[in-house]
Amino acid sequence: MKEPYLEVTYRKGKVLAAYFYLPRSSGAKSVRTRRVDPGLVIDLGADGKAIGIEITAPGQLRLETLNGVLREFGFDPVRNADLAPLRAA
Repeated sequence: MKEPYLEVTYRKGKVLAAYFYLPRSSGAKSVRTRRVDPGLVIDLGADGKAIGIEITAPGQLRLETLNGVLREFGFDPVRNADLAPLRAA
């Protein structure tokens, strides 16, 4: 996968959780996790690179926190508009 993308899970019309997929090699699997902030969990591959970010508390997500994690792992920051699906419901 070349581009990051956001997948949002809904329950009864409300956002329940989300997953921010990061660019990774084909077949990369999470071998460990790292909790960053209440509501954010980074999935790490065997090589220690971030492969995705679980957003377990979408209503509490701060753009600054997410972008800090992305920068730490060498990814471009996202804009508020990129998180619009989390705010839609």
